[in-house]
Amino acid sequence: MTSKQASQPKRNGRQRWLFRAVAVVFGLSVFVMLEFALAVLDVGGLNEQDDPFVGFDDVRPLFVPNETGVRFEIPRSRLRFFAPESFPAKKQKETFRIFCLGGSTVQGRPYSSDTSFSKWLQLSLETAQPERNWEVINCGGISYASYRLVPILEECTTYEPDLFIVCTGHNEFLEERTYGHIKQTPAALKTTHRFVSQLRTYSLLRTGYQSFTQAESSSTDRPNLPVDADALLNYKNGIEAYHRDPDFRAGVIDHFEHNVRRMIVLSRNANIPLLLVRPPSNLSDCPPFKSQHRDGLSPEELTRWQTLVGQAKEHYRDDLFRSVQLFEQALDVDEEYAATHYELGRCHLLTGDPDRAHESFLRARELDICPLRMIAPLEKALTETAANTGTPLVDAFTLLKTECQHGILSDAILVDHVHPQIRGHQLIANALTGVMIQRNWVTPAAGWKKRRDQVYQQHFNSLESIYFARGLRELKALRAWAAGRADGPEISKKP
Repeated sequence: MTSKQASQPKRNGRQRWLFRAVAVVFGLSVFVMLEFALAVLDVGGLNEQDDPFVGFDDVRPLFVPNETGVRFEIPRSRLRFFAPESFPAKKQKETFRIFCLGGSTVQGRPYSSDTSFSKWLQLSLETAQPERNWEVINCGGISYASYRLVPILEECTTYEPDLFIVCTGHNEFLEERTYGHIKQTPAALKTTHRFVSQLRTYSLLRTGYQSFTQAESSSTDRPNLPVDADALLNYKNGIEAYHRDPDFRAGVIDHFEHNVRRMIVLSRNANIPLLLVRPPSNLSDCPPFKSQHRDGLSPEELTRWQTLVGQAKEHYRDDLFRSVQLFEQALDVDEEYAATHYELGRCHLLTGDPDRAHESFLRARELDICPLRMIAPLEKALTETAANTGTPLVDAFTLLKTECQHGILSDAILVDHVHPQIRGHQLIANALTGVMIQRNWVTPAAGWKKRRDQVYQQHFNSLESIYFARGLRELKALRAWAAGRADGPEISKKP
């Protein structure tokens, strides 16, 4: 065989690989060109299916025209959950309209919207750039979780918004629902689907397939919720309905991430920027609302645990270091009892070990059977979704802990388990203003911060004493509610 004949198969092999590479590049180029064409034509835009996790008995608009039709306002029927709010039906020139969505933290409880971060944000913006007309509209609903915010945001896209601010995460476990109809998707497949679902080609093909086959979504078996939030803790002994349920917890986490992504997609479809806020939660001054022993704890182990915890508490006055040792031994017996972690955290704090105290407080929050504070997986879903989608995020948790001793969130800046003091709302508003300036949505005047602080004080002084008296009364009722002491009907007799 000649050398020329021997080299022929090698040349043919290289040609075949080259042909395959060219074919792949050609195919990809056609796909890229198709995506570009669809983007230019604004066809097959980013889309998310209707919520496959839950549905609603009815979806009513949050805002309706007033009697004259000049303004949109929250109707009287919704004021049990929302503070009074309105805005002009016809948007004026030079107006920058912001909708703030979330739960009672956004509303400003235990007070109301006049001392919420949305009010301070409006005052801050008016001081920073007074020649512009700023509208900051408070859509904070009491006990409203992320899945209830999605239809509100979708509605608000029709009101000529310039920015959405979404602060959510505390209310995800408040309402009774199930996730048994949702099949658990492997993490790798879930990540792949998130990527391809952003493509216009995929969206167009999926829409076409569903129209052709008249395929119904998997949401046909989803539970339906009432129009407004129906928190379990509104019922007498509602806290008894909370038990350790890993499957439900996993469903809540997946649902929350889906809702955050869907709000981002809806805002981007409408070409409206969205800003996320990670809400704060009290760690050192908020014991778990409900603790539960680990499954399979034997009677002998329970007796051992009770003895160790009892002995630890006996040493509170004379030897806190011994209390630490005994609590740690109790956790060796049952690591899942949330209150033990909290007690250990208090001991660590008093013995001068704030880092270990912080770890114990976080662990107590994660193991709380009645999670009224945003848990770590939800925080992770929020921050990672923000990072992966390029969505700006204000970390109010990190921001406010700088106001607390040892950097552990406490009553120093929060009035209860999640709601910031008025000073905390001002700090959040300042941080939001800072992000808006960075994004060139605001052009601040010279020396505006000094004037802002003066305007803050003037507004605070203008509030009547009855406003604060009502807030303190509401705070007392709120603490009783969080402890499961509501005066509603029995949980077994829910309407």
